[in-house]
Order: sequence, then structure tokens, then C-alpha cells
Amino acid sequence: MTEFKIEARDRQFYGFPGDEEKWKGPFFFIVGADPQMGMLDTMDKKKPVGWEREIQLVRKAIEAVNAMRPRPKFFLMCGDLVQNVPGEEGREGQEKDFIAEFSKLDSEIPLVLVSGNHDVGRIPDRESIKVFTDKFGDDYFGFWAGGVRFLVLNSQLYDNDSKAKDVREEHDAWLENQLKAMKESGCLHGIVCQHIPWFLETAHEDKLYFNIERDFRLAMLDKFDDAGVKAVFSGHYHQNAGGVYKGVEQIVTSSMGWQQREDDKPGIRVVKVTEEGIFHQYYEMDHIPSTVEV
Repeated sequence: MTEFKIEARDRQFYGFPGDEEKWKGPFFFIVGADPQMGMLDTMDKKKPVGWEREIQLVRKAIEAVNAMRPRPKFFLMCGDLVQNVPGEEGREGQEKDFIAEFSKLDSEIPLVLVSGNHDVGRIPDRESIKVFTDKFGDDYFGFWAGGVRFLVLNSQLYDNDSKAKDVREEHDAWLENQLKAMKESGCLHGIVCQHIPWFLETAHEDKLYFNIERDFRLAMLDKFDDAGVKAVFSGHYHQNAGGVYKGVEQIVTSSMGWQQREDDKPGIRVVKVTEEGIFHQYYEMDHIPSTVEV
């Protein structure tokens, strides 16, 4: 077991050694979403609620990722690490077990964490966000990996900022500056990581629980496209989905635990990054490859 490191601080990510701003060739990374310790028992209305099933699923994924050759560049977790929201009984135990399991991730594979609605609260404020950041690092930040620029956002501020107007203003001002810098950098690819998807199938779809309000969505996707963002990775939906708007692909990855659809299975996504583009495939837990050709 390795030490669980909080790498996201000061709006940066410190998990990569060396110069990651330079393109040195194709690489791949892993996307997981919604391990959500405690959700399976909650949905099955079990009393008391435990999360042993989620622990076993997470353990299986980590063992498979650790066995991969070559090594993935990093493991991106797209939010809802735990089921219970800040202040709710059982939260600390879920956090403790999440940390214990992800401490088993190979030390050569950095863990990039995105905040979800269960992590910072359905209606977040500074205190609820601090519950997340104290344990897991910043709720929004940017980093370079393999010559690609990544931006991690707190999408819950887009869903309901009624108790966090000032936090939202800081977040949005930071993002505007980051998109401007991304465009000026001329980076090969820009990638955004957030919990709630902008859309599930098409950018013009109606507002639902699982996406973001349409007018704001379209305005932001236009900004992303102009800045050079090629892909947005999200979770939240507990099933695979996605689509394309202009030059931006929205990729929604299903849960590592509870599934919306009865026939779906928990899994992770392998994302390959080449000069030509970004390519990805979802694998169920029992079919995660040990060798990834890039």
C-alpha cells in the first residue's frame, strides 16, 4: 500500500514528475466514475447501509489498472467518491474506506479526483466544499499531462450555486483565464473533467437532472470549442452516454458501482491520446485489458 497523497493544491496538480507540457508521444489514462461507497445498499434499501460491495468493485478495478502495461498516465475519478453528503452520518467511514482502497493504486499512477454532488453537497457552500478539499484536494484546478492541458471543474456550482455565489464567481473567473491561456498556448488537445455532463446525447436536449441548463450549456461549449477543448469527461449518469457538439465530444462514463440500467455492468474507461485525436472504450470489470496498445 502506498501513501494517499493530496496532489491538487493551489489550483494545480503536483502528481507528475518532470516536464509534462511537451508532447512526447501517445499515452493513455483511465476514467472511473461514481464508486459512491454506500449507494448499492441505499438503493436496495438495506439496513444498516454498508459498502462492502463497492469496496470489492473498486478493488477489482485497481488491481486491473495496476497490472496494465504500459502504465496509464493517471487515473481520473469523475466524482461521487462516496454516497453520504457532507455532515451526514457515515460519511467519514466511507471516506476512510475510499482512501484505503485507492492507496493501493500503484505509486507510479497519479490519482486525479473530481468533486461530485455527493462529495460537496447538492447545494454546496464554502463549508461543504471544504469537507471535500480537506480530504481530497482542490475542487477545481488545471494540469498538463503528456503535452495535453486538462481542466478539472466543480460542476455542482453550475447545478445550484444559491449558497455559493462568491465561490461560483471565483471558479468562473479562474476558468475564463484558463480557457484564454489554453487557446494562446496552442496545446495539441484540451480536455475538461467534471462530474455533471453538459449533455447526455445532444447539446440541444432539454434540461434534466443529469445535465446542465441548455442556454448556459451552449454558451460554455462554444467557449470550450473556441479554446481548443476536444473532450469533456463526466460521470453522474450511472450509464454510458455522450455526443458531439462542434469540435467538443462529451463522454459520460458509467458507474463503478450502481447502474441505472439493469443489464449494465460496473467498469472503467480506457482513453488513448494520440496526435490525431482522443479515443476511448468502456470495459466491464471482468474484461479490463492488461495490455493497452497506444
